[in-house]
Amino acid sequence: MDIPDLRQKVSPEEWQLRVDLAACYRLAAHFGWTDLVFTHISARIPGADHHFLINPYGQMFEEITASSLVKVDQHCEKLSDSPCSVNPAGFVIHSCIHQARADAGCVIHTHTRAGVAVSAQKCGILPISQQSICQP
Repeated sequence: MDIPDLRQKVSPEEWQLRVDLAACYRLAAHFGWTDLVFTHISARIPGADHHFLINPYGQMFEEITASSLVKVDQHCEKLSDSPCSVNPAGFVIHSCIHQARADAGCVIHTHTRAGVAVSAQKCGILPISQQSICQP
């Protein structure tokens, strides 16, 4: 897929956010915090508008670049010239959090192997260790 370079088409602040978010996706891939293309990390673009960056649907985390991230508004309308689409399920979860929590600059939703394994157990998390029963 031919992704145009957006470096000269966005503000320096947005470009830095894109670079940081792409690095976050690469780190998630490195540590195995992915579930094919069904998890998402988004970042709010500073400003009064409810705009944020999210991964393009169909790209693996290790493929994501600063320019391939898709800029969307609170209605899932693409705001950047991108040949990529956005996964509606990912958009719904992230847009709700970004809209409700102006202080949330980044939202991470992953399906780690360990998390999926525990959630698939009938008993869930058992209170057998200090770490499993700690509350924030």
